[in-house]
Amino acid sequence: MKRILALILAALMLTVLFAGCQSEPNIDDSDVFSDGGDATATSDADYITGNGKMIIGMTLFAPMNYYDNATNELIGFETEFAEAVCEKIGIEPEFVEINWDSKEIELNAKNIDCIWNGMTITDERKANMEISDPYMQNRQVMVVKSENLEKYTEGVIGASVVAEAGSAGEELATGDEFFKDAAFTPVDSMAKALMDVAAGTSDIAIVDYVTSIGSIGAGTDFENLVAVEAREFAPEQYGIAFRKGSDMATVVNNTIDELIADGTLDAIATKYKLQNLLIKE
Repeated sequence: MKRILALILAALMLTVLFAGCQSEPNIDDSDVFSDGGDATATSDADYITGNGKMIIGMTLFAPMNYYDNATNELIGFETEFAEAVCEKIGIEPEFVEINWDSKEIELNAKNIDCIWNGMTITDERKANMEISDPYMQNRQVMVVKSENLEKYTEGVIGASVVAEAGSAGEELATGDEFFKDAAFTPVDSMAKALMDVAAGTSDIAIVDYVTSIGSIGAGTDFENLVAVEAREFAPEQYGIAFRKGSDMATVVNNTIDELIADGTLDAIATKYKLQNLLIKE
């Protein structure tokens, strides 16, 4: 019996000694992220350039991004602007049509890499996204049928107003005192807002001034629509939005500076009659 107890005791001592000789797990603090992230994650610029392309979220409206009726090719100021930037960086642009009201969701889910589509810079957007330096001036304008131009210059009491959901136009329609006695309805695009006014189902569309340059009047699909130039709203600026904290914004800013310096951006803007709205500083 004593011999058995001695054997058991010896076995236990060997177990303790063996355990003490084992090395502690090699834990590298760099492998642990407070947010549960992956230690091998790279910068957003590395992520995008590593994919060899930049997925660009946009909506369709002239003169920014739209299809040529003859060739069915995607053209426009923003289209060519993005193509020129991507060419200098050495990646391919991939344009994806999105619901404008869901743009931030698409961006953060990495379904797109940026929002590049005449996006007005606001304090709220700067708080939630990384935004490039401003590159173009803009403002909101009311668009009406030509016969209603004088009627809606001074007031819009009882008028039916439409603007793209999630746009600066919607913010104006719902937040400016001028529209407090009008009935507002959001729609899914600026093009739809213009169609509603042209069809007579709405009285006023609030759209970007830039949109009015290429989308209404002689030679367009909306020849009977005009902008109410006499009623001016606050000036705005366009920027390109990336995920919050993204270093790709800096890469794009530097590339835009190069396109301004060599005249490329001015040439693209002139092609679409936007040269006077460019911000070159």
